Amino acid sequence: MPSLPESARSLITNGALGHCVTLNPDGSPQVSAVWVDVEGDQLLMGHFAEYKKIKNLRRDPRIVLSFAGPEPLPNGMHPNLVVHGKAEVTEGGAAELITKLAKVYVGPDFDFPLPPGPPPGYVVRITVDRVGGVGPWISG
Repeated sequence: MPSLPESARSLITNGALGHCVTLNPDGSPQVSAVWVDVEGDQLLMGHFAEYKKIKNLRRDPRIVLSFAGPEPLPNGMHPNLVVHGKAEVTEGGAAELITKLAKVYVGPDFDFPLPPGPPPGYVVRITVDRVGGVGPWISG
Protein backbone atom coordinates (compact mmCIF):
# COMPACT_ATOMS: atom_id res chain seq x y z
CA MET A 1 0.00 0.00 0.00
CA PRO A 2 1.56 3.33 -1.04
CA SER A 3 1.97 5.99 1.59
CA LEU A 4 0.09 9.27 1.12
CA PRO A 5 2.76 11.98 0.63
CA GLU A 6 2.74 14.78 3.20
CA SER A 7 2.08 17.35 0.44
CA ALA A 8 -1.07 15.43 -0.62
CA ARG A 9 -2.18 15.05 3.01
CA SER A 10 -1.74 18.82 3.52
CA LEU A 11 -3.79 19.72 0.43
CA ILE A 12 -6.69 17.55 1.62
CA THR A 13 -6.63 18.50 5.30
CA ASN A 14 -6.56 22.20 4.39
CA GLY A 15 -9.98 21.91 2.77
CA ALA A 16 -9.49 21.10 -0.92
CA LEU A 17 -12.89 19.90 -2.12
CA GLY A 18 -12.81 16.33 -3.37
CA HIS A 19 -14.40 15.03 -6.55
CA CYS A 20 -15.37 11.40 -6.05
CA VAL A 21 -15.75 9.06 -9.01
CA THR A 22 -17.44 5.68 -8.62
CA LEU A 23 -18.73 3.27 -11.26
CA ASN A 24 -22.42 2.79 -12.03
CA PRO A 25 -23.64 -0.75 -12.78
CA ASP A 26 -23.37 -0.05 -16.53
CA GLY A 27 -19.73 1.05 -16.13
CA SER A 28 -20.42 4.75 -16.58
CA PRO A 29 -18.86 7.18 -14.09
CA GLN A 30 -20.78 8.76 -11.23
CA VAL A 31 -19.17 11.95 -9.91
CA SER A 32 -19.95 13.97 -6.79
CA ALA A 33 -18.24 16.66 -4.72
CA VAL A 34 -17.24 15.44 -1.25
CA TRP A 35 -15.58 16.51 1.98
CA VAL A 36 -12.59 14.29 2.77
CA ASP A 37 -10.55 13.59 5.90
CA VAL A 38 -7.19 11.85 6.25
CA GLU A 39 -6.58 9.21 8.90
CA GLY A 40 -3.18 7.59 8.68
CA ASP A 41 -2.76 6.71 5.01
CA GLN A 42 -6.50 6.34 4.42
CA LEU A 43 -9.01 8.89 3.17
CA LEU A 44 -12.44 9.10 4.83
CA MET A 45 -15.81 10.40 3.64
CA GLY A 46 -19.04 10.58 5.64
CA HIS A 47 -22.57 10.36 4.22
CA PHE A 48 -25.93 10.41 5.99
CA ALA A 49 -27.85 8.43 3.37
CA GLU A 50 -27.22 5.53 1.01
CA TYR A 51 -26.46 7.77 -1.94
CA LYS A 52 -25.62 6.43 -5.40
CA LYS A 53 -21.88 6.52 -4.59
CA ILE A 54 -22.45 4.30 -1.53
CA LYS A 55 -24.44 1.77 -3.56
CA ASN A 56 -21.78 1.82 -6.28
CA LEU A 57 -18.94 1.28 -3.79
CA ARG A 58 -20.69 -1.64 -2.15
CA ARG A 59 -20.89 -3.32 -5.55
CA ASP A 60 -17.47 -2.22 -6.85
CA PRO A 61 -14.98 -0.71 -4.36
CA ARG A 62 -12.84 1.04 -6.97
CA ILE A 63 -12.79 4.81 -6.43
CA VAL A 64 -10.93 7.86 -7.69
CA LEU A 65 -10.78 11.18 -5.87
CA SER A 66 -9.40 14.38 -7.37
CA PHE A 67 -8.52 17.64 -5.63
CA ALA A 68 -7.45 20.99 -7.11
CA GLY A 69 -4.84 23.12 -5.39
CA PRO A 70 -5.69 26.75 -4.64
CA GLU A 71 -2.58 28.44 -6.04
CA PRO A 72 -1.05 28.02 -9.51
CA LEU A 73 2.40 26.54 -9.90
CA PRO A 74 5.20 28.62 -11.48
CA ASN A 75 4.22 27.19 -14.89
CA GLY A 76 0.67 28.55 -14.47
CA MET A 77 -1.01 25.17 -13.95
CA HIS A 78 -2.98 24.56 -10.79
CA PRO A 79 -1.77 21.58 -8.82
CA ASN A 80 -4.14 18.66 -8.92
CA LEU A 81 -4.07 15.51 -6.89
CA VAL A 82 -5.62 12.28 -8.15
CA VAL A 83 -5.97 9.38 -5.73
CA HIS A 84 -6.92 5.91 -6.96
CA GLY A 85 -8.00 3.43 -4.34
CA LYS A 86 -10.34 0.82 -2.92
CA ALA A 87 -13.18 1.79 -0.62
CA GLU A 88 -14.77 0.05 2.33
CA VAL A 89 -18.23 1.22 3.42
CA THR A 90 -19.18 0.88 7.09
CA GLU A 91 -22.40 1.87 8.80
CA GLY A 92 -22.32 4.53 11.50
CA GLY A 93 -20.07 7.45 12.39
CA ALA A 94 -21.25 9.87 9.71
CA ALA A 95 -22.42 12.60 12.12
CA GLU A 96 -19.09 12.76 13.95
CA LEU A 97 -17.05 12.81 10.76
CA ILE A 98 -19.24 15.38 8.99
CA THR A 99 -19.24 17.62 12.08
CA LYS A 100 -15.43 17.46 12.14
CA LEU A 101 -15.12 18.16 8.41
CA ALA A 102 -17.53 21.13 8.59
CA LYS A 103 -14.89 22.90 10.72
CA VAL A 104 -12.44 22.50 7.83
CA TYR A 105 -14.70 23.12 4.84
CA VAL A 106 -17.04 25.80 6.24
CA GLY A 107 -15.11 27.41 9.10
CA PRO A 108 -13.52 26.64 12.45
CA ASP A 109 -16.47 28.08 14.39
CA PHE A 110 -19.16 26.40 12.28
CA ASP A 111 -21.47 23.95 14.03
CA PHE A 112 -23.01 21.56 11.51
CA PRO A 113 -26.81 21.64 12.02
CA LEU A 114 -27.48 18.01 12.88
CA PRO A 115 -31.12 17.01 13.28
CA PRO A 116 -32.10 15.45 16.61
CA GLY A 117 -31.11 11.79 16.58
CA PRO A 118 -29.23 11.93 13.26
CA PRO A 119 -29.10 8.72 11.24
CA PRO A 120 -25.96 6.62 11.69
CA GLY A 121 -25.07 7.12 8.04
CA TYR A 122 -21.99 5.66 6.43
CA VAL A 123 -18.25 6.19 6.59
CA VAL A 124 -16.20 5.32 3.53
CA ARG A 125 -12.55 4.40 4.17
CA ILE A 126 -10.34 4.58 1.11
CA THR A 127 -7.09 2.67 0.91
CA VAL A 128 -4.73 4.43 -1.49
CA ASP A 129 -3.48 2.34 -4.42
CA ARG A 130 -1.88 5.10 -6.47
CA VAL A 131 -1.33 8.87 -6.36
CA GLY A 132 -1.09 10.99 -9.51
CA GLY A 133 -1.77 14.43 -10.88
CA VAL A 134 0.45 17.51 -11.01
CA GLY A 135 2.15 18.79 -7.88
CA PRO A 136 4.72 18.06 -5.19
CA TRP A 137 3.15 14.64 -4.45
CA ILE A 138 4.63 13.38 -7.73
CA SER A 139 8.31 12.55 -7.49
CA GLY A 140 10.64 12.82 -10.43
